[in-house]
Amino acid sequence: MNGFSGLSVGEAMARPHNNFGLLRLILALAVVVSHAFSVATGRVEDEPWAQTTGFTLGEHAVNGFFAISGFLVTMSYDRRGWRDYLLARSLRIAPGLIAATLLVSLGLGAAMTQLDLGAYLADPQLHRFITGTLTTFKSAAALPGVFEDNPLPFPMGTVWTLKYETICYLGVVLGGLLGLQGRPRLVLALGIALLAATILREIVAPDGPKRIETALRLPLIFLVGGLIYLFRARIPVSLPGLALALVGLVVLSPTPLYKPALYLVTAWGVLVLALAPALTQRSTEPPADLSYGVYLYGWPVQQAGQALFPEWGAFALFWPGLAVTLVVAYLSWILVEEPALGLKRRLIASSLALDPAIRR
Repeated sequence: MNGFSGLSVGEAMARPHNNFGLLRLILALAVVVSHAFSVATGRVEDEPWAQTTGFTLGEHAVNGFFAISGFLVTMSYDRRGWRDYLLARSLRIAPGLIAATLLVSLGLGAAMTQLDLGAYLADPQLHRFITGTLTTFKSAAALPGVFEDNPLPFPMGTVWTLKYETICYLGVVLGGLLGLQGRPRLVLALGIALLAATILREIVAPDGPKRIETALRLPLIFLVGGLIYLFRARIPVSLPGLALALVGLVVLSPTPLYKPALYLVTAWGVLVLALAPALTQRSTEPPADLSYGVYLYGWPVQQAGQALFPEWGAFALFWPGLAVTLVVAYLSWILVEEPALGLKRRLIASSLALDPAIRR
C-alpha cells in the first residue's frame, strides 16, 4: 500500500481480531472521566483537554464514537439491506435508552427529589422529561426537585448525541435507497462539500455558535468513517502514518485548518487503532459490551454523587461513581441490551428465511 503499511483497511478487516469493542468501552469511560469536571463545577472549560486541544476529552471521545459508528453502520447497511439495518439499529439504541430514561426518572429521580413522592409523580415536568428524552433526545431537560443544587441540574446530559446519531443513521438509509453506496465517488464529493463547509465556518465565524460547529463536526466524522469503509481497499492502516498525522495537527493548531484536520485524523486514527495488526494480535473483545450503558448512566450516577456529597470534589467522587456506573452498565447489558440483541438476531434470521433474496 505505502511505505508505512502493507495492509489496507479491507485487508485488516479480514484478520480474525479487531479492537472495536475495546475502543468503544475506552471512549465511553473517557466521557465519564471528562464529565467528572463539568458535573462538579458546571464549567466545561475547566476540563484540561479543552484548554489544550479546543475540545474536552469527552468531545474527543464522542468524535471517536461517530467515526466507529460511521464505519460499522455503513458496513451493516451494505451487508444487510435497509430492512434488517433499521431493525438492528432500533434494537441496539431504543431498549437501552427507554430503560435508562425510566430508571432515571421513576427510580433515581423519585428517590432524590426534594418534593414528596406524590407531587413528584404528578408534576407535568416529569412527563415532559420522559417524552422529551425519548422523542427529541433532550439532554438539558430537568426533573422536578432533582439535582436543583448541582452546578448543572439536568439528569441525562449525554443523550443529545443520539439525535445526531439517529440523523446519521437515517442518512445512511437515504443514501442506500438512492444507490449511493454503489457510487462511492459521489459520496466522496458529498464529504468534500461538508469538509469545505466546515473549513469555511472556521474561517468566517470560528467563535460562532457551538451548535453549528457540532452540526458540522459530527456528521462529517460519521461520513468519513463511512467513506473509509467504502474505500476500504485503498485506505491504509498505518500506525507510523497516524503518528505523522498527529504531528501535522500540532503544526496546524494555530490555523483555521486545525479543527477540520482534527476531525479527519480522528476518523482515520480511531480505525487504525481498531485494525492495526500490531494491536490486534489477540482478541480484546470485552466479555460484555458495557459501552452504551456506561455512556447513558455515567452522567446520572455522577450527578447523584455530586448531589449527595458536594464537598468531596471531582477527583474523590470519580472513583465510586465509576464503580457504580460499571455495575449499572453491566445490569443494563444483561437485562436489557443483550436480550434485545438476541431478539434482533432472531428477527433477522427469520427475515432471511422468509426472503432469501435479501441475503448478502
